Amino acid sequence: MLPMSNRNNVSSGSEWEAKIGYSRAVRIGQLVSVSGTTASGPDGPVGGNDLGEQTREALRRIEAALTEAGASTTDVIRTRMYLTDMSRWEEAGIAHGEVFGEIRPATTILEVSALIAPGLLIEIEADAVIGD
Repeated sequence: MLPMSNRNNVSSGSEWEAKIGYSRAVRIGQLVSVSGTTASGPDGPVGGNDLGEQTREALRRIEAALTEAGASTTDVIRTRMYLTDMSRWEEAGIAHGEVFGEIRPATTILEVSALIAPGLLIEIEADAVIGD
């Protein structure tokens, strides 16, 4: 087990992180895990009802968290995409491919009944291993 001094918690600044007890991302050693990330905004989802745009925004936020943790999208080894409507998986897949087309992490796409706020169509998690 790694000592806690090796732990780096990355915050998005959300008030919910302290209330719920989570971090946007956590780095321990060379491993980085990014929490489920959506396109939520103060006036509703960034991208509105456009699943591709919501996916791109979630991936931008994931990339920012990775960068803050000292990683990049090229270090990502797994993503998980949670969709509220599986019939639209291709829209999310295309946006995911814009970032990960050459990297090709292991990826899972799941359908869920709902996400934390109305209008959110996708939530994405990512795990990375920072190379030498």
